[in-house]
Amino acid sequence: MYWPHYPELLATPVPRYTSFPTAAEFRPGIGPADIAEAIGNARGDISLYVHIPFCEKICWYCGCNTAAANRAQRLASYMEALHAEIALVGTMLPADVRIARIAFGGGSPNALAPAQFEHLFAQLREHLPLVADPVVSIELDPRSLTNDWGDTLRHIGATHASLGVQTFAPHLQEAIGRVQPQETISRSVELLRDAGITSLNFDLMYGLPGQTWDDLAESLALTVQHHADRIALFGYAHVPHMLPRQRRIDDSRLPGQEPRFHMAERGYAFLTGAGYRAVGFDHFALPGDPLARAAEEGRLHRNFQGFTDDASEVLLGIGASAISSFPGLLAQNEKNTGRYRMMLSQGRHPATLGVHRSTADMRRGDAIVALLCHGRADVGGLLDPDTRERLEPFLARDLARIEGRTLTIADHAVPYARSIAAVFDPYRIASTRKFSTAI
Repeated sequence: MYWPHYPELLATPVPRYTSFPTAAEFRPGIGPADIAEAIGNARGDISLYVHIPFCEKICWYCGCNTAAANRAQRLASYMEALHAEIALVGTMLPADVRIARIAFGGGSPNALAPAQFEHLFAQLREHLPLVADPVVSIELDPRSLTNDWGDTLRHIGATHASLGVQTFAPHLQEAIGRVQPQETISRSVELLRDAGITSLNFDLMYGLPGQTWDDLAESLALTVQHHADRIALFGYAHVPHMLPRQRRIDDSRLPGQEPRFHMAERGYAFLTGAGYRAVGFDHFALPGDPLARAAEEGRLHRNFQGFTDDASEVLLGIGASAISSFPGLLAQNEKNTGRYRMMLSQGRHPATLGVHRSTADMRRGDAIVALLCHGRADVGGLLDPDTRERLEPFLARDLARIEGRTLTIADHAVPYARSIAAVFDPYRIASTRKFSTAI
């Protein structure tokens, strides 16, 4: 599908909207009492995210809250605090709550030894009300995925996994500090399939230093050959003022906006031509995968893990920097692992940042999620004169249209989805925060 290119409409950096308000609006003042009240009001099935902020090797591009897992005592101390938070949260949950989904992320959860990870899962079973067979997903680093992880994943019943592949091109791996030969990826895929993983995601990036379309096409072709069930195709966000580790990347070789745009366009065409279903603006899934079915059936949602088929209104975050999402509250745990451990050693929940969501926030958030997930939203009551003015450039170029109360993003306007959604974000008007480029 041809995407018209209007550089002026993509010039302003915009959030990825994994929440609304975004983390840029989080402020001090949210604390243990706020999250205790929110947890106490939870009902029915909820979801859990567990953050492991460690990797064996730190990639230069990475925006995650993570550190090198090169000191056993530091890792052990973090796990002790994590177990304490699990036990504390377990005392706060109402009796009728059940945890139906668990996602492990980081960092890399396989920075832990398999025995450490199995002990962590046992702590979840002991202290939290898990359903008999929760949907378990895990992010993994192929470089440190040892054979004994297969038994661990089988033991906990994991069915969903995501591999940080980024690129198969050796020269690009060198440029971003993530060297992992193709054989490493192939071995990881085989291990995961044998362990019972039925939904396997590959994370891939475009816009890397020195990257060409041929580089990206080769990575996409190899991904298809590896039969990935899902693919997340992200544009690299170069923000060294926020992520000092990115200063090791040669920004003089970064592709400009136009080649980035065309990499995204051709990547979209390549994957949909290979039989993948486009999901939102940067995810793809094979027909039959739960994510593709959710998109087809209008059940797609968006949370801190990106596009998802998880419909729960509550996502409970555990671990340093983890974010919990409730209908009226977004709360983030202390980011610094030392302070995180100290708070839990004192029996205090480590929430330190966040925002209370007003009725207006929830209304705008619903519209943004609907636009990004379904390409249309009821915007009745949201189109004040200023908002309409910000939307007009997209309407004038036939990238979107309004019929009654419904705003619809055109099929060929995928790269403008975040920019159109940002029209309804009043926090962006006054913000000087630097986000990733719109494409």
